[in-house]
Amino acid sequence: MNGDYMSKISDLDLIIQELRAAAQSLLNAADGLTELHSEPAEEPKAPKLPKPPTLEQVRAVLAEKSRDGHTDNIRELLKEFGADRLSEVAPECYEALLRKAEGLT
Repeated sequence: MNGDYMSKISDLDLIIQELRAAAQSLLNAADGLTELHSEPAEEPKAPKLPKPPTLEQVRAVLAEKSRDGHTDNIRELLKEFGADRLSEVAPECYEALLRKAEGLT
């Protein structure tokens, strides 16, 4: 009877170990799911907006228009933007100035 009792206790110890291992596996799975759930969602990427034109880009277009015979028109455009020279035009006006200059034919 003592042997049967010891065998049952040994079996019980084995079952307890297996239950603990199963419980640890469930905890690990729960932790993994928690990490997945708690990670911040990626923010949608903003569409790339075109970069505003630089002084050099505007200067290149105006120089080309001047070579094409539109020097007087370019002077008038600069005056529309309150300037005698391109360097006096506010950078936020470059895009509008370019659009008007490109319209010169």
